[in-house]
Amino acid sequence: MATVEYKNIGKSFGAFTIMRDISFLIEDHQFVVLLGPSGCGKTTLLRMTAGLETVTAGDLMIGGRRVNDVHPRDRDIAMVFQNYALYPTMKVYENIAFSLEVAKLPPAEIKKRVERAAEILNLTPYLQRYPKELSGGQRQRVAMGRAMVREAAVFLFDEPLSNLDAKLRAHMRTEIRQLHNRLKTTTIYVTHDQIEAMTMADKIVVMRAGKIEQIGTPDDVYDRPASKYVADFIGSSAINFLTGVVVSDNGAPAVDTKAGKVRISTSHAVEPGRRVVIGMRPTDVTVDEAGGIAARSLLIERMGHDAQLCCDGPEGQFLAIVDKSARFAEGQEVRFAIAPEKVHVFDAETENRL
Repeated sequence: MATVEYKNIGKSFGAFTIMRDISFLIEDHQFVVLLGPSGCGKTTLLRMTAGLETVTAGDLMIGGRRVNDVHPRDRDIAMVFQNYALYPTMKVYENIAFSLEVAKLPPAEIKKRVERAAEILNLTPYLQRYPKELSGGQRQRVAMGRAMVREAAVFLFDEPLSNLDAKLRAHMRTEIRQLHNRLKTTTIYVTHDQIEAMTMADKIVVMRAGKIEQIGTPDDVYDRPASKYVADFIGSSAINFLTGVVVSDNGAPAVDTKAGKVRISTSHAVEPGRRVVIGMRPTDVTVDEAGGIAARSLLIERMGHDAQLCCDGPEGQFLAIVDKSARFAEGQEVRFAIAPEKVHVFDAETENRL
């Protein structure tokens, strides 16, 4: 097992720098997710960890050893790729065993490791099948088995579920997390899917344009987003934003917006007159005739256990999660309330949390 530490990591392609001063520590046994949109640098950082990209600045440490110039095969890592990269002419057993055969392990040891991995991943009945005879989820488990048998100190996953359908992705999320709980191998997992990050990670590293926006537990990044960007990226349904100015509302701090006045918690300690952006998650706003926020209903999206009310607000779409029995006419004015402590406040200029 091993820690992974990034010390002022930078990456350049010629004169173009795409990443600079990336620094954080992944503890032994942790499951850490690198989260962000395409082009934010998460896969590049993973590939540098694997040794598939060179580190152009800083120090990359695995298990306390600097590995900037260490060959990938000597880093004690195993990687699962987005495309399964299975050998089509080899059966499942041979695919899983291949790296061990290359390493010239004794046949008895290879057999032991392959059978153990197959048992953990529920692949035992499929060991004599070819990849073309497997489903997408089974192929992904074969790719995971190939990584497992190497008994590496660090597992790297590069968007491994992006080729699967929604139901299978949910199933594989559970399988990967359960596998981690059993093996307790330090794991770095790259994804653009915030649901994968929220459900699987011990710690999330939210990235944007080659920089780190926030590092924290899933609860940290959801409940206390460090910036408007993080608040917008994390959470489903999408968070609502309103722009306004801080005022006093009968002695209590509030933000005066085009949709109405919204009280905020005194913990934000923002002075009157400051221009801010407030964020309100749809699950936190409630329909209330006396509420301070006004919008006009557009439609209700039924989601089974509840419904999402889509409204037209003064700054665009405004969402609220409501009871599935609720009925609203198109164009009807709807008023909403929210507890002050549930309102996220960001500076209008920097977009950082206040």
